[in-house]
Amino acid sequence: MNAVFSFARLGALLMKEFIQMRRDRITFAMMLGVPLVQLLLFGFAINNDPKSLPAALVAVSQDRYTRAMVSALEMTGYYRFDHIAASAAEAEALMASGAVSFVVTIPSDFARRVERGDGPKILIEADATDPSVASGAISTLGTVASTALLREQGMSQAGAASAGQLEVVVHRRYNPEGVSQYNIVPGLLGVILQMTMTMMTAMALTREIERGTMENLLAMPASPVEIMLGKIIPYLVVGAVQVVVVLTAAKLLFHVPFLGSLPLLVSAILLFVLSLVLFGYAISTIARTQMQAMQLTFFYFLPSLLLSGFMFPFRGMPQWAQWLGEIFPLTHFLRIVRAVMLKGADLAAVGAELATLGLFVALFAALALLRFRRTLD
Repeated sequence: MNAVFSFARLGALLMKEFIQMRRDRITFAMMLGVPLVQLLLFGFAINNDPKSLPAALVAVSQDRYTRAMVSALEMTGYYRFDHIAASAAEAEALMASGAVSFVVTIPSDFARRVERGDGPKILIEADATDPSVASGAISTLGTVASTALLREQGMSQAGAASAGQLEVVVHRRYNPEGVSQYNIVPGLLGVILQMTMTMMTAMALTREIERGTMENLLAMPASPVEIMLGKIIPYLVVGAVQVVVVLTAAKLLFHVPFLGSLPLLVSAILLFVLSLVLFGYAISTIARTQMQAMQLTFFYFLPSLLLSGFMFPFRGMPQWAQWLGEIFPLTHFLRIVRAVMLKGADLAAVGAELATLGLFVALFAALALLRFRRTLD
């Protein structure tokens, strides 16, 4: 060695590292893509004070006082009346399916009570499975509604006593105490399954390549379907153990209510886990090393966690973020598990979400088999 330090040798080493970075395109893409995704999601999509929440209106009469109430609620920015329910049963079905976050019921004698000064009432039912969604919308409800009614009557605050105070009755449905664990713990079931199932199966084929046993696997008289099933079925068993542990802890440690059908929940879990392991297997056909498989898994895991409604209210995100969140199986599974456990939802209420999970299973299976055939060429 001619010198303790040589700029020429250092330059050669640096050039070698840059060449390796250029060849490892997945790692280089992760270095640029992950910060960009975090910036966009946290900067534009995440909102702890959700606005424009879907609501259903149950009102027999369409008098001017009813219209004033609806307009006042919409002007707060929290309520968006997308549904006009013909009955309380229809509104109940909308809330059970998660289509609306609020149901506003204005009784048929509302106008008559207002004109008589006989203490008019309106009922606001809020889906409190996620307490953070309902808190902001309810906090300003009484003042806004009373002010709007007095304005419609042509009165000031001083004349409110003689006119009869408006009473806003609020029912926090499914989680009246506002216990955050009731919302978080069922969601953790989906998050834990996604993190473990996707990552473990994403390393299924890359582990064979790194260990040098891929040639032996390809030399076996087995079809791509048989190889894929042989890789994913053991992880389905691991997922079943995780489900039992999480549900048992949810019931015994956190006392999360379970109001729905167990077979319905098990069916949803099976479809969800199957979609995860198939997607992880598809990742393993793309990545060439276990490090690349972990990087691709993390790149998928981050936006799905933020846009699924687990950490932040789904309805509070902008419309484009909600559309993006629909492409993740976790979004649909969270709706099912919370609806079944906390609302007692039946198949009719969550059937569309189950069908979507089934579509993910078929799509990921086709992708995995297609990619595996290409790796055989």
